[in-house]
Amino acid sequence: MADGLVLIPTYNEIENIEKIIDAVMGLSEGFDLLIIDDGSPDGTADVVKSLMAERYRNRLYILERSGKQGLGTAYIAGFKYALANKYQYIFEMDADFSHNPSDLTKLYAMCKYQGADLTIGSRYVSGVNVVNWPIGRVLMSYFASKYVKIVTGMKVFDTTAGFKCYRRRVLETIELDKIRFKGYAFQIEMKFTAYMCGFRIEEVPIVFVNRELGTSKMSGGIFNEAVWGVIKMRLRSFFRKYPKQST
Repeated sequence: MADGLVLIPTYNEIENIEKIIDAVMGLSEGFDLLIIDDGSPDGTADVVKSLMAERYRNRLYILERSGKQGLGTAYIAGFKYALANKYQYIFEMDADFSHNPSDLTKLYAMCKYQGADLTIGSRYVSGVNVVNWPIGRVLMSYFASKYVKIVTGMKVFDTTAGFKCYRRRVLETIELDKIRFKGYAFQIEMKFTAYMCGFRIEEVPIVFVNRELGTSKMSGGIFNEAVWGVIKMRLRSFFRKYPKQST
């Protein structure tokens, strides 16, 4: 069994799913891959299951859930699967090639060989590295990350990023059932909780490319959750005792 598991939540990713699976499976590190599918009506799960049988037996897996339950709950389910199956490095990434699968290697190396507990594939640690996004969305995302950095005190440039690698001990320490957000702000809450638990967080620069195929799941309400949710999360943190990593 591989020591790393890549988690990819999906909903209606029929145009991308086979290509993204082949790209991840083709990496020299030999990661395993778990697809968490929320009842995609377009047949995404059927493609995954055929690839499990035909090409990637014992490396590709799927969790099928009924209906759209939110990004956060999909990842929590994936984290629990990874912990139960003894993986040491657990990755988050999108299905639509906005995250380059080859960059998984950089995230892995930073955690495995350079001592990071959580590595973020960062759009903003070396400028603004976003391709094919409308300028309004770039500015919204960039300043949302700035806002979160100020409110939380984290020394992280891309606080809203969804391309990450965790060491196992981070997910073991974080009380996953206490993570409240299910949407966009889930990514912020996971980073902030790791930060408050005392883990070492590093960023590696990536280029984020807007999807070419399929439909974006982003909406205006997602940003509202991030703006107001971050304030509530920070206020709650003053009254919560965070678990510390074991030495």
